[in-house]
Amino acid sequence: MPTVHLVVGLLVVALNLAAGLVGAWCWLRVTPSVAFWHLLRAGQAAIVVQLLLGVLLLALGHAPRGDLHILYGVLPVAISFIAEQLRIGSAEAGLEARGHQSAQEVGRLPEAEQRVVVLSIVRREVGVMTISCLVIVVLALRAATEAGGFW
Repeated sequence: MPTVHLVVGLLVVALNLAAGLVGAWCWLRVTPSVAFWHLLRAGQAAIVVQLLLGVLLLALGHAPRGDLHILYGVLPVAISFIAEQLRIGSAEAGLEARGHQSAQEVGRLPEAEQRVVVLSIVRREVGVMTISCLVIVVLALRAATEAGGFW
């Protein structure tokens, strides 16, 4: 079971790093990407699986070397949740920054202007979620080092 926990931990790192890199590239180029969102959601799912495995290991009596491992293992869930809340708020901030009260108001703009508004909102969302992915990578690596999973 600890080996499965380690392997899923590596998956958490790999998926979130991939999402972070794709997200950073898309953010810089102001280009929407379906692949980014798929990687992001897969990374979030891996985090949940990793947390559940960690709880199961604790219940079975497998204690990590220190309490920091548990903290670094739980924080990615909190970071994901906070990032999702910020992502939701970024859409509203994107509308307000351009002087629009609602999405319906944007829908009455010419198509080219609608695209500019939507791309600015998507860019904000990708930026928030990209940063969360990269923070999660660092936390997952710290969790692994605290548990002795790496060097």
